[in-house]
Amino acid sequence: MKRASAFVALGIVIGFGVSATGFLPAAHGANDMSTYRQLDLFGQAFDSVRKNYVRPVQDSELVNAAIQGMVSDLDPHSSYMDAKSFADMQIQTKGEFGGVGIEVTLEEGLIKVISPIDDTPAAKAGIKPGDFIAAIDGVSIQGMALNDAIDKMRGAPGSKVTLTLLRQGTKKPFDVSLARAVIRVDSVRSHREGDIGYIRLTAFNEQTASGLERAIRELKRQIGPGIKGYVIDLRNNPGGLLDQAIEVSDDFLTSGEIVSTRGRHPEDTQRYDAKLGDLTDNKKVVVLVNGGTASASEIVAGALQDHKRATVVGMTSFGKGSVQTIIPLGEGGGALRLTTARYYTPSGHSIQAQGIVPDVMVAQGDEEQVPKIARPSEADLPGHLVGEPVVKKPDSSVIKPAPGKKYDDFQLSYALDLLRGQTTVSSITVKTAKAD
Repeated sequence: MKRASAFVALGIVIGFGVSATGFLPAAHGANDMSTYRQLDLFGQAFDSVRKNYVRPVQDSELVNAAIQGMVSDLDPHSSYMDAKSFADMQIQTKGEFGGVGIEVTLEEGLIKVISPIDDTPAAKAGIKPGDFIAAIDGVSIQGMALNDAIDKMRGAPGSKVTLTLLRQGTKKPFDVSLARAVIRVDSVRSHREGDIGYIRLTAFNEQTASGLERAIRELKRQIGPGIKGYVIDLRNNPGGLLDQAIEVSDDFLTSGEIVSTRGRHPEDTQRYDAKLGDLTDNKKVVVLVNGGTASASEIVAGALQDHKRATVVGMTSFGKGSVQTIIPLGEGGGALRLTTARYYTPSGHSIQAQGIVPDVMVAQGDEEQVPKIARPSEADLPGHLVGEPVVKKPDSSVIKPAPGKKYDDFQLSYALDLLRGQTTVSSITVKTAKAD
């Protein structure tokens, strides 16, 4: 098993002295005094709320809310986690937690479903990407912090929770009752498709790279030396840990850059390179992506595409090309999830608000029936980091299922035929590309 360098979270503790009127500056330069005046304004507001709010409030409650407000206004992916939320996040990255099994984000005061996790209560109940969660157990979540809403959806396995959903095309909100379960995020699933190995990666947690390697070994054993290649399915994969994306990419590459991260300062730039050894013995690879392919999964698709190690098939990915570093805030103080850098593919392409454009644009066939609001990209999120300018690309054709021809999964069928050198029955439309 090849190991890539882990992306190490930075631990930073910032201390302020507090006076009766506000915060004491650490130094006395012009910039420091300006900062002091702003902090003093905060101190006055803090003191006024403590003394005059209609009910007594704990200092910790005010401080947590202030930090959350400060960080969440920066971009859609920065947030503050209190001690409990921080512990929950650490559990989730290990690949097991209690809940209903959905990936969510905050949009316009409501919780939007990015994707249900396969074979979880949410997926079995028919919750769909783009659904809005308006209430949990009858309590509106309008204005509620994302982490608080997530916390309300989690709970002991077997306990019940009712989600009130808003869905595009449905006139009224409707309730879905779910029994919480132990959500074991089995992030790697595989099976043989005749002479081709199919591997689906649903997330990038601590088990993903090792799970991929087991899947490759098992498919080699099942199919034997006649194996033609592999389909790596990254559709609706919301991402996860950077080091796992690097290890997964490295399993298909023998040399060269996998990804680079570039932060605010030149010295923050980091580059991650592949090591010798291709677990698939250089067999052909097709990577499937769509609008739900985000973050770490875009790193894998971009690395294999740029090195011409795989053909990327599907629709343009989500475009979440920013790095969130977990910064613990002292003992028992929770942590910041702070955007600190951007991802770049080996060719220098910025993923942010642009995504990975497939080598072959293949639609599933139902995209036009789903309104844009129900399938947003990073560029649609309020407050997103602006992507770097790109040159307008030429018009590209989009392959779709032929009228009257039924497929369980047209994109997968196309990928399998591509690996076998066969032609898929399809139709083609022209998509006009626009410059960002």
